[in-house]
Amino acid sequence: MKHETRDRFAGVKLSSPTKVLFDQQGVTKADLAAHYERVATRALPFIENRLLSLVRCPEGQTGQCFFQKHGGKGFRDEVKRETIVEKDGGRAEYLYVDNLAGLVAGVQMGTLEFHIWGSRIDKLERPDRLVFDLDPDEGLDFADVRQAAVDVKERLGAMGMETVALLTGGKGIHVIAPLERRVKWPLVKAFARGFAKRMASEESDRYLAQASKAKREGRIFLDWLRNERGSTAIAPYSTRAKPGCPVATPVSWDELETLQAANAFHLEDMADRLEQPDPWAEMAEWRQSITRKMLAAVGADADVPAL
Repeated sequence: MKHETRDRFAGVKLSSPTKVLFDQQGVTKADLAAHYERVATRALPFIENRLLSLVRCPEGQTGQCFFQKHGGKGFRDEVKRETIVEKDGGRAEYLYVDNLAGLVAGVQMGTLEFHIWGSRIDKLERPDRLVFDLDPDEGLDFADVRQAAVDVKERLGAMGMETVALLTGGKGIHVIAPLERRVKWPLVKAFARGFAKRMASEESDRYLAQASKAKREGRIFLDWLRNERGSTAIAPYSTRAKPGCPVATPVSWDELETLQAANAFHLEDMADRLEQPDPWAEMAEWRQSITRKMLAAVGADADVPAL
């Protein structure tokens, strides 16, 4: 890949722009900033004005990394801060960005992964996305994960809910349904839990709905836990802190059938990919929400207050 020579992006000057962050491909800090500049038009609508958790690796992917969800010292002003009331009643400061400069400022601080909340800061209690993370046992092939994603898609589709697919850049797939901001976190969580439990009970040889490594052998965990207040999921077009600099990449359902791995796309693939039609373009037109009928269909209608 051709390496970036600039040291300033969106008005943010990088220190040590030639510092290598991904050894395998020689990806530098400037290369990473250029990536977010390249994907900003598609990525920012999913990232901006959401609370973030960051995976920071100041010495690069092979160095020590840490997960940061609260605000801290050292970030530039382009990384914004929001104080919220947490589940235990305490108050804590979180981070968010609202433009490309914020993403670049995150890169400047060694951020290799951006993880997003399922709601935006202006309506924090009303999520706008439902996410199922399909997390396979290590012994399964990617074909099994692909089929699981299609199964989730078809089951949700039968209830009237449209979905898109995201290759996580790790080993799984996220099946995502955009939501209108009508209902609050407890209802979304109850539906996600009920859906996963119902699917796992009907196909217990293939799926489980609990985060148990011991019980996962030969099965896929339908991770519904992303759908509660404070949980996060990898942002579309975020790099992953893994060898080769894979990128969490939106794909179409037709394209998914042809792919062989959840880390099929890497930093150097993005320029060509962005010249192709946006696989999630139609999602902007969808208007959908979780209904009483959907809750009843998964046996969760008694778990939440009235809509």
